[in-house]
Amino acid sequence: MGTRPQELAALLASVEGQSVEAARTVVVGNGCSLAGLPDWVETVELPENLGVTGGRNAAMERLRDMDVVVDLDDDGLLVDDGVVAHLADLFAADERLGVVGFRIADETGVTQRRHVPRLRAGDPMRGGEVTTFLGGGHALSGRMLAQVGDWPDSFFFAHEETDMAWRALDAGWRVVYEPKLLLQHPRTSPARHAFFYRMTARNRVYLARRHLPAPLIPVYLGVWIALTVLRTRNVAGLKAWFGGFAEGWRTPCGPRRPMRWRTVWKLTRLGRPPIL
Repeated sequence: MGTRPQELAALLASVEGQSVEAARTVVVGNGCSLAGLPDWVETVELPENLGVTGGRNAAMERLRDMDVVVDLDDDGLLVDDGVVAHLADLFAADERLGVVGFRIADETGVTQRRHVPRLRAGDPMRGGEVTTFLGGGHALSGRMLAQVGDWPDSFFFAHEETDMAWRALDAGWRVVYEPKLLLQHPRTSPARHAFFYRMTARNRVYLARRHLPAPLIPVYLGVWIALTVLRTRNVAGLKAWFGGFAEGWRTPCGPRRPMRWRTVWKLTRLGRPPIL
């Protein structure tokens, strides 16, 4: 969005410094112009802010021929120069590897609980197969994207990674959390904005409408209503959440393609049944 020029410059320097060179690098100006970037960077300037999903899709239009597409937040930083090399090894070793999620840690090395993509989040260094991944830093198989499709434009932001992960898992791809792949990212709380509550609730309804078998929809949403009421101490945030929940039912969310019951069982075996 053009608000982090110093952070973006540092990120690009960390990309350029990788021991294995990235084939192509694209920066998307999400409703802003881009200037002063290195010559080796391709730019896409969108006339309006299309959100996380729209911005990533605009970049992928330039990267359809890539075997692996890596997404990085503009305020992130690759502190290790071996990230691209490690990703290349991981995807070369497993033809059904669809998604690799990075570990996100702040400048002190601490990984927040919400940044560990599993219910048992006590040890952020425990990797393995998971049911979702982190938007700030991840890698996607080009063959997987060709099969399951792009990011859901209607989401804008929030839960778009779970949407992608559920589609990948339902199509037989693996989603892996690899803590050795580190993206350094400033410590923030998304709940500081009422917009976060609205989008989180709306997109949970979108997820259920798009992907869950009909009997699980009321269970999934009922669980999240209960958890939200128990956890949220911010009255304005709670009001925004229920406003978003209602919006999720009355606005279009894209095509409905319920996951198979064997995918429900796979998610359960991986530790996160699709009711949580």
